[in-house]
Amino acid sequence: MSAMDLLLWSRGPGLAIAVSIFAFGVVLRLFEIYSLGRKADLAKPRVNTKACAGATVWRRMLPDMHILRRSPITYVAGYLFHFGLFVVVFLYAPHIKLIESTLGLSWPALPSALVDLVAVLTLISLVVVLVNRITDPVKRLLSGFEDYLTWAVTLLPVLTGYMAYHHLMFPYQTMLALHILSVELLLVIFPFTKLMHAITLFISRWYNGDIAARKGVQS
Repeated sequence: MSAMDLLLWSRGPGLAIAVSIFAFGVVLRLFEIYSLGRKADLAKPRVNTKACAGATVWRRMLPDMHILRRSPITYVAGYLFHFGLFVVVFLYAPHIKLIESTLGLSWPALPSALVDLVAVLTLISLVVVLVNRITDPVKRLLSGFEDYLTWAVTLLPVLTGYMAYHHLMFPYQTMLALHILSVELLLVIFPFTKLMHAITLFISRWYNGDIAARKGVQS
C-alpha cells in the first residue's frame, strides 16, 4: 500500500469505521449508566436542584486551592494539556473545516502559529504528567495498563499532527495518514476506557449537585 492509498483509506473507510465504533460505544456506555436507574427521592427538595446541579458542573472546573498547593504539578499540567487539547482540536482551521464538512458547523480559527505553540505546550505537559505519575510512589502504585494506554493514545494525535505540520520524519502524505490513524485509534478506544470521562464527568457532576441540593448542602 502506497502512502496515498493509506491516506485515502484513513480519510475514507478508516474514518467511517472509527466514528461508527465511537458512536456505538458512547451510546452503549450511556445506556449502561442510565439503565442503572435512580431511586425516587420522595423528600421535598430544599432548593432549586437544577440550578445547583448546573452550578456544580461548572464549579468543579475550577481547581481546589488546597489540593493545588499539595499537588501543583498534577493540577497545572493537567489543566494545561486539557486546555491545549481543546485549542488544537477545535480552534485549528483544518479541523474546523473538517467539522464544517461533516456537521455543517463552523467558527473562527486561531492563527496556525498560535495553535502550533499550544500543541508544543500540550506535548510538554503530557510528558510532565507521565513523569510525575512514574516518579510519584502513590500514583505509580495506583496506575495500571489502561492509564498508560489512554495517555499514549492522547499524546499520539497531537504528536503526529505536529510532525505532519512541520513535515518531520516521514513524507507529508505518510505523516498525515499516521496522524489521522492515531485520531481514529483514539476514537475507537475512547468509549471503552477512562477517556469516556470527557462525557460522563458532566453527568456525574450534575447528579452530585442535584443530590446535594435536595439535602440542602453545597456540592
